[in-house]
Amino acid sequence: MAEKVEQNELPTCPWYRLCDVEKHRCCTSAWIVINNKVYDVTAFLAEHPGGEEILLEQAGCDCTKIFDSIGHSLDAHLVAEKYVIGELHPVSDLFILTCNRMEQQ
Repeated sequence: MAEKVEQNELPTCPWYRLCDVEKHRCCTSAWIVINNKVYDVTAFLAEHPGGEEILLEQAGCDCTKIFDSIGHSLDAHLVAEKYVIGELHPVSDLFILTCNRMEQQ
């Protein structure tokens, strides 16, 4: 069950539902979710050390599990913060579909 969000805990950035994120799955608009934060990584695709293909495979998805499993550096976390555009809506937490395509292969 979703936790009650207190008035003073409301995020200052926009909320998105997972269905909103799922619409951004291509090289012209690539969004991902990591730890309930929504990132627009479109401008970072060409700069990603692992190649843009990795990000495009995860675009439109909650990729928290794979992001954490790779063991990204503190620097990677700091770089990622530049691309935060919002947070995953609390109701979305009830319906998260982990679509880590790399795990399915």
